[in-house]
Amino acid sequence: MAERALVDCLRQRSLGFLQWEDAAWACFLVTFLGRDQQFHGHLSFRPRDCEGDADHFRTADIFIEASEAEVDQKARGLGQPLLKALLSSAVHTHREGTDSPPKGRRWFRSLLSQNSRELKATTAHLNPSSEMGKGELRSLYASYRLDQVCHFIALLDPESFEMAVDSILEGQPIDFGSNDRLQLAMIVVEYIESRIPMPPFEVWANDFLTNRDEYLLYSHTLHREGRLP
Repeated sequence: MAERALVDCLRQRSLGFLQWEDAAWACFLVTFLGRDQQFHGHLSFRPRDCEGDADHFRTADIFIEASEAEVDQKARGLGQPLLKALLSSAVHTHREGTDSPPKGRRWFRSLLSQNSRELKATTAHLNPSSEMGKGELRSLYASYRLDQVCHFIALLDPESFEMAVDSILEGQPIDFGSNDRLQLAMIVVEYIESRIPMPPFEVWANDFLTNRDEYLLYSHTLHREGRLP
């Protein structure tokens, strides 16, 4: 009966389309309430003209939050480069399987920096003195949260970081092809982010609008090679 309850709680919503390998792919967020009373989520992909499940691919459960709304917000905060990388990863894992996840700090920082820049790019057209809408602020808030994880990783020495990755991934429920590096990396990022104290969106937005230049300088400095703010 408990298993059925979990299945009955599955919900799927569209995250739009991605252009990947000369084809349009539909991207969906799938969520469910786990036995731990936390909401879990994974991404599901299929070609726009797909009929049936032959070309239907999914990631591992890379989101775990206290509410379904938080999972939805996290998923919608991912930039296009990371979504495409997760699609490629899911397809590759399904078809071939991969080796163990990389543990180097540089790889993780590069992954986070790329997605952070993509999120900031959605507001690049705005004049510094112009008003920002809530959607644009949400993109910058998601970028800010990634920056905090990136900064934390940069502060750790390589050996400690490798030990932390091993500890985080121990016993993680991977439903298929177990050694997918990008999906496992996302689990590590989500784990770290959930344990770093972050201001709520409303508090951050007020502070950002008051101190916009300081936030932009911090992010710019963080993503320079070999430099920390």
